[in-house]
Amino acid sequence: MEQQQRMRKAQLKFKLRGLTLSVDALKAVLGFLDEQYLPDEEALQHLLAEVDKISLKSNVLSKEAALELISAATGVTSSQQNALLVVDAFKLPRFCYDPIRKMFYRYNKTPSVHGDARSKSALYKDRLQLLHQRLIRDRHFAKPAFDMDGSRSGTCELSSLQSLLGCIGRRWVMGIVSQLEDGRYYLEDLSATIPIDLSQAISFGKISNGELHNCCGRIAASKRHFSGSFLISTCGFPPLEGRNISLSVTAGLDFFGAGALSYDEISRLEVLERKAVNDMFVVISDVWLDDEQTMRNLEVVLDGFENVDVVPSVFILMGNFLSRPCNLSFHSFGELRSHFDKLGTLIASHTRISSTSKFVLIPGPEDPGPSSVLPRPALPSYFTKELAKHVPNVTFASNPCRIRFFSQEIVLFRENLLYRMRRLCIVTPSDEETTEPFEHLVATITHQSHLCPLPLTSQPIVWEYDHAMRLYPTPHTIVLGDRTEQKLFKYMGVTAFSPGSFSVDGTFAAYRPATQEVELSSL
Repeated sequence: MEQQQRMRKAQLKFKLRGLTLSVDALKAVLGFLDEQYLPDEEALQHLLAEVDKISLKSNVLSKEAALELISAATGVTSSQQNALLVVDAFKLPRFCYDPIRKMFYRYNKTPSVHGDARSKSALYKDRLQLLHQRLIRDRHFAKPAFDMDGSRSGTCELSSLQSLLGCIGRRWVMGIVSQLEDGRYYLEDLSATIPIDLSQAISFGKISNGELHNCCGRIAASKRHFSGSFLISTCGFPPLEGRNISLSVTAGLDFFGAGALSYDEISRLEVLERKAVNDMFVVISDVWLDDEQTMRNLEVVLDGFENVDVVPSVFILMGNFLSRPCNLSFHSFGELRSHFDKLGTLIASHTRISSTSKFVLIPGPEDPGPSSVLPRPALPSYFTKELAKHVPNVTFASNPCRIRFFSQEIVLFRENLLYRMRRLCIVTPSDEETTEPFEHLVATITHQSHLCPLPLTSQPIVWEYDHAMRLYPTPHTIVLGDRTEQKLFKYMGVTAFSPGSFSVDGTFAAYRPATQEVELSSL
């Protein structure tokens, strides 16, 4: 009887991760539990922490895959594995929402960079359903069962666009704002598409509404008059959901890509995280390797940190790594390779930093790569292999990329986002609470649960990798490398900051994950 309970427990734990144990795999897992001195619950968590580090061909775990998983977990504690993990955007698992069963499921098909037409439509469908399932949990949109007209509860019942036919009065709807014709905007959901009039539209007057943009894919909850014409009176974004609420809904699913953690494991990692008071992340954006003044400034920064009592644990260097675009007209690839070699030599000359600190390099929008599409892969090894010889603790990450430090989730994104978002704004955000554009930007991407909710014509995104741009559940920290001045904004439990442009004005940022404090610095 006890053995059957252990079998059911093991099967349930793997099922929560979207995996099914074959008979032989289950025997191997039970054998692993018999050899452990830890309780079965904790031993299974240590085993499941390794799932994302092995290559699985199917969601049915074979005996060979189970043995590989056990081999990876043997002798290594979960806390050690999760101290610092860098997650590539192209290795993130993809989850879709099933509105019938009201649950997320893992998309098992391997994403392709050459998606078909269905992939493009699925991009918008997934964005809409992700926010819709979040919105209907909000108390303002949850209509009580015995309040027929909603007058006493103060709730706002959502209507589908198709249900508006033949109706008059005010309705709350949610959809995607798109521009299907020049100068004319439409609102779309899964049931219908209707033309809208934004001439009298105003935002709700809260910072949480961010900016409404001229872009396909912008999602807004709107209060409208419907009397022959679709006149938008008020509009805004779906309310932001607390991280803990999202985690309770997605329990056991790894949206972040660094491995799902149990509540007990998160508690243990949070204790270790609070003790890591000396850990510091130094974030430097726009490191122009071909600019002599920039390299001198970088040497000053490294000299300063070389002489402190405890050197930073991580240096994050963001592109662009050249002062001019590296596009088809660029014919000095050998020169760029030599610049990375010089960077490696500069880092290696600082012995304490090179031997202790980790370096993460993130490409910018004008760095060498396949195209300007997002997400961008890591810098090609042709340019960076000489740097890797000088700096052994270097990781070449994608853009965007993610870092998990113990229990804390950090998203890093290098893009000139603020200017482009402001340029495409069609409804001016309310200045009732703030006039700071960076704060509106942070509110926009967090409420949209997406790093770059711009039209594909303005910023192409690989259709089947759009999930790599999501911000759901909301991370602890968002780093937005931009060509604007450095900014810091703490909003609804999220710490967001821009380190500024190092090559333009010598600014950078130091982040202490133990306390989530940001020090905006400059030379």
